[in-house]
Amino acid sequence: MSLVTEHLQRRGAAFIAIPHAKTFTSLEEAEAIGVHADEVLKTVVLDTEHGHALAVIPGSRRLDLHLVEEAVGDPHAHLASEAELRVDFPEIELGAMPPMGSVVGAPMFVDPEVLDHETVLFAAGKETESVRMRTDDLFRGEVMTVAPLVRDEEY
Repeated sequence: MSLVTEHLQRRGAAFIAIPHAKTFTSLEEAEAIGVHADEVLKTVVLDTEHGHALAVIPGSRRLDLHLVEEAVGDPHAHLASEAELRVDFPEIELGAMPPMGSVVGAPMFVDPEVLDHETVLFAAGKETESVRMRTDDLFRGEVMTVAPLVRDEEY
């Protein structure tokens, strides 16, 4: 059981944990599970003037850093480095950040496209485990800002 699934159990949330082959990206995760990449959430850790923040977007989309800068209100916001992630989030495997600011103590910015899906899949903090659950249940109780974060084109 992962940190994320334990957190969801404590919240009493309904979810399905899905073990799969080791993946490093949301596209690989979608392929390993056999779903379209749009159903998988990609969570990107940002460095901002106020510390780390999470950007949550559909797995088939690319983060637009100009939109991120607008959303977080920091013209210098950028992607956190792998070295920073290893130090600041040692309990989360690289590439497996969950879209749950409450788990990692970071503010969360969510692209509105994410909320268009009834259910979503996302990394459970491990490269070999994902979670499927209702989108409403995932974000219930989470502090988040909904703002455009992606470019118009898909991968």
